[in-house]
Amino acid sequence: MNSRWIPGNRITLLENGEGYYPRVFEVIAAAEREVLLETFILFDDKVGRKLHQALLAAAQRGAQVHVLVDGWGSPDLSASFTQPLIDAGVRLRSFEPAQRLFGARINLLRRMHHKLVVVDGQRAFVGGINYSIDHLAEFGPLGKQDYAVEVEGPLVGQIQAFCRANVQAPQPARRQWLQRWRASREQEGAPDVHEGGAVAAFVTRDNDLHRTDIERHYRAAVRSARQRILIANAYFFPGYRLLRDLRRAARRGVQVDLVLQGHPDQPWVKRASELLYRHLLRAGVNVYEYNERPLHGKVAVVDDLWATVGSSNLDPTSLSLNLEANVVVRDSAFACHLRERIDHLMAQSCERVQRTPTGRLRSAWIAVRSMVVFHALRRFPVWASKWSGREPRVVPMRGEAT
Repeated sequence: MNSRWIPGNRITLLENGEGYYPRVFEVIAAAEREVLLETFILFDDKVGRKLHQALLAAAQRGAQVHVLVDGWGSPDLSASFTQPLIDAGVRLRSFEPAQRLFGARINLLRRMHHKLVVVDGQRAFVGGINYSIDHLAEFGPLGKQDYAVEVEGPLVGQIQAFCRANVQAPQPARRQWLQRWRASREQEGAPDVHEGGAVAAFVTRDNDLHRTDIERHYRAAVRSARQRILIANAYFFPGYRLLRDLRRAARRGVQVDLVLQGHPDQPWVKRASELLYRHLLRAGVNVYEYNERPLHGKVAVVDDLWATVGSSNLDPTSLSLNLEANVVVRDSAFACHLRERIDHLMAQSCERVQRTPTGRLRSAWIAVRSMVVFHALRRFPVWASKWSGREPRVVPMRGEAT
């Protein structure tokens, strides 16, 4: 794995845009030396404009500001939005700009799905929250439920080194490790001021040396679970091995609770997850659907000791194609707090999926369908690797629509 466990951190949970945006904008607006920001989605809306103001203020005070957006997730930023940032010295770049055919974006695969911010080497933010108004409750029934963390302490240096290496055009991990080592040596520091704080690791996924690192952390936690596994994930269609580990955990007496989308922002999400319900329920896994609004979170807690928050869904694109970033935490206080927040969600807004009897013919059809799905999942990483061989393009944004 590309991660290293580091003690002495303070990890603070931030829930939804209401908890996340005021804090991250405040920290960026106070930046003195450096802002590093990577995001899948940045829209020119109420939220995007507030971020714009904070970045502009930091750059005008002399801070070095680097912003990397995904070209598919953020395809329509206008010159009126980008040019003031560029004029102020912000280095604004697009990862794999959208390619269009008859007006439709076609290069969906291999996206830069990070949601990262590092300010002055002192604070970092990691999670699943983009910069768009649909992460606020005021957006209405489609406002997303999501999570992020603020990190203080020595782990910030590792996140900063990762983002600094990405200031250059992304390169294979074999050539990035030296850049990241140098960046970590040069970084201003995030001293270990929280002695006895949380032990945490920054875990990323790429298409070179670290294709399975996030999945391996999940699997190690699931296999070691003794009491409870609680996963809340927006797009749940994991690989065969993780499914097997979850089923085995339930069969050995671990309480396995999955919180999935019941009111998805995209209808296919629920239909895909439902293919797995019978297989999971038969093994004793509990499945709950969150029905208040779309679930966009990517979080998990195991035994009130291990937890993760980040950008990685548990589906083929996140586990086999996209660039992802999670924080994994070994700290009972943080794990308990996150578990309590998800339990609250389950109690207030979730419906448990019940196992229903089926006839023999339908049972046989479900068994055949499940076998096909599982074998497809088992082989998907091999197929995906054939799509992800070309190095990605990162291009400067010049103040024109992208």
